[in-house]
Amino acid sequence: MNYAFYLGRKVALGSSGRKASPGVKVATAAIALSIAVMIASIAIVLGFKREITDKVLGFTSHIVISVSAENEGDNIITLTPTLKKILDSQDYIKDYSLQISIPAILKTPEDFKGIFLKTLADRQTREFLNSNLISGSIPDYSQDSTRLDIVMSRMAANQLGLKQDDKVDCYFINDDVKVRRLKIAGIYDSHFDAYDDLMVYGSRALSEAFTGLNANQGSSILITTTDFRNIDAETAELQNTFHKALAEGLIYKNYYLENAHVQGANYFQWLSMLDTNVIVVLTLMIIVGCVTLVSGMLTIILDKKRFIGLIKALGAPNGKVREVFIYLAMRVAIVGILIGNLLIIGVLLFQDHFHFFKLDASSYYIDFVPVELNWVAFGILNVGVVVLVYLTLILPSRIISNISPSSTMRSE
Repeated sequence: MNYAFYLGRKVALGSSGRKASPGVKVATAAIALSIAVMIASIAIVLGFKREITDKVLGFTSHIVISVSAENEGDNIITLTPTLKKILDSQDYIKDYSLQISIPAILKTPEDFKGIFLKTLADRQTREFLNSNLISGSIPDYSQDSTRLDIVMSRMAANQLGLKQDDKVDCYFINDDVKVRRLKIAGIYDSHFDAYDDLMVYGSRALSEAFTGLNANQGSSILITTTDFRNIDAETAELQNTFHKALAEGLIYKNYYLENAHVQGANYFQWLSMLDTNVIVVLTLMIIVGCVTLVSGMLTIILDKKRFIGLIKALGAPNGKVREVFIYLAMRVAIVGILIGNLLIIGVLLFQDHFHFFKLDASSYYIDFVPVELNWVAFGILNVGVVVLVYLTLILPSRIISNISPSSTMRSE
């Protein structure tokens, strides 16, 4: 007969149908709370990474190509057939587009402000602005490239006392002064103050009119890769490709490459600090859960001391009795894990859809607590906790070997 199975059911369920002891309830609650905190920590950090990365990429791109400072007085990129061929030959490049970014001045009768006027040409930027739009709409320049509509941030609009559909004069100063009266078609708010303070978006035709560039020229090339996680290696690979092409005389300019990790270094360093915090939280919660579960197991063993002595007197070996109590403790742990999963995943789903829990955007760059439900990560966490709990319970279960049938019966 399988002692572990038979005796486990007897101890776990109890012959008299008694309710679980306070120690078991505390252990179950501790495990549920621990797993809930761990899942929430992972979901929130993954959510922050997704949101911050999307914001950084919204203002830049995976990889940005510009002209090296060595090319004095010539910072214009021309998308020549050779350069286009080099970019098209790289398997990891999903898409690329020319961008014009020029310094300009917005002026109202009462105030003025320096900004960077950027072309709104690539799909990624349009999607980003649309997701952060708080008023108006994103102009469709494909229908009318001569439209003098712009999209600006709420911060810049507030500084100049402007709102949607207002008009503002834009000055570009080079060899001479050029001015256009622009209409505010949309206002966005990304909560990235360093970018919101400066970035204004308009049509390519507007930027070409200010700079005199043609359709194959720009101040940079924005590249979207197939996998953002590999941009560091791919940036180095593309830079080496350009160096080789320059040495072979295929291109005549030295191009400089930066990726999102460099341009958004401050934000990604902040995210790396969150990773450290999560590791600390996971470690503490695992320790709390395991210690509480061990305490609960010891409480059950002491509560069933007479029963242990009795079944050992009837011939049950120490190993089988230990299996019974490990089984019971694992049952408590799994119940706690299931309860914790159900509760926290429900809360996370609610938060993901309704953004009920808010944040101070000036400190966290986001006005709500972001979450990302990564089922693979949650599954790995749950399996890891179960395995760790099982290994933790092996040592305290050895106390059963020290319980003598004769001494327990005498004490009774």
